[in-house]
Amino acid sequence: MDELKLSVASSPHASHPVGTQSLMRDVLIALIPAMAMGIYVFGFRALIQTIVSVIFCEIFEWGYCKLMHKPIPCKDLSAAITGVLLVFVCPVTLPYWTIIIGDFFAIVIVKQLFGGLGTNFLNPALAGRAFLMLSYPVPMTTWALPGQANWAPLGMSVGQDYIDAFTGATPLSIDYMKNAEDALNLTASQFSLGDMFIGNIGGTVGEVSAIALLIGGIYLICRGVIRPRIPVAYIATVAVLTLIFSRSGGHFDFVWMLREIFAGGLFLGAFFMATDYVTSPNTPKGEIIFGIGAGLLVVFIRYFGGYPEGVCYSILVMNILVWLIDKATMPARFGVTKEMRQAEKEAAKAAKKAAKEGSEA
Repeated sequence: MDELKLSVASSPHASHPVGTQSLMRDVLIALIPAMAMGIYVFGFRALIQTIVSVIFCEIFEWGYCKLMHKPIPCKDLSAAITGVLLVFVCPVTLPYWTIIIGDFFAIVIVKQLFGGLGTNFLNPALAGRAFLMLSYPVPMTTWALPGQANWAPLGMSVGQDYIDAFTGATPLSIDYMKNAEDALNLTASQFSLGDMFIGNIGGTVGEVSAIALLIGGIYLICRGVIRPRIPVAYIATVAVLTLIFSRSGGHFDFVWMLREIFAGGLFLGAFFMATDYVTSPNTPKGEIIFGIGAGLLVVFIRYFGGYPEGVCYSILVMNILVWLIDKATMPARFGVTKEMRQAEKEAAKAAKKAAKEGSEA
């Protein structure tokens, strides 16, 4: 007769086939269209950058956990997602060693030092991108023109001759010109709405193709990996504001609105960054507030800031405010009176006081 074992564990006791690994696998699948477009537009250097970034993210996570005698979480694929997304928000001309520095900052500083997956308060990939932007502003704003990066060197760095010959402006950097009407005419002559939607423009590896990102976002929503509240509120806020307050010389300019939506990393941020479980609100109202706030910040940064793109910083700022949004939108518990809540507060204070006195003794 087989020996029976009794396992005692805390709740929850119900199991479910969906776990961290399966969710991250779905995110990787959703990123395939954007990755394919990045390789098509910028060449195989984009693929090599991604492979290098993923490998070093996994190495840094494994090394830190090994050093701190923590469980090795490499099988959950979260570090791989960070590696892919960090490449997606960087130019293809960025040297590999720079990407590796960003990987270290994202995994070790932003994620692991705050406790690992589930406890970081900033999106690791965006924080890594912000760090690289602060440390290496020139390489981080050197954009390859579509089709030209196929000839980029596949080694550790890109030569200055190549950079001078095959890099140029993105639609948003042209929009940042002081004369918005001239900028609109100049952008229209270089990049059509079709180019922006399909991906025949300059920019970072993962942001160039709006249709590829939209396909990936719809896949995640259909699979139940993300909820549509944040991306819809985010994109809709940018759309409404740029439609009403167009910089092209008149109000309700649909062309300007579509260009502001398709250009830059709005779709990438809305579907793959702002919806991060750890750094986004937990309540339905909070998700809508988060999306609207991020959309407002994008428009403010693009219109009034010193930087033509605002997706990265808009999400990071809202990440910092998530605790406040959750606290303000937490639903009331039914059946709990004011007196009961007061009693809970007094009990918590008494327990804290007793613990303090015990430690002093």
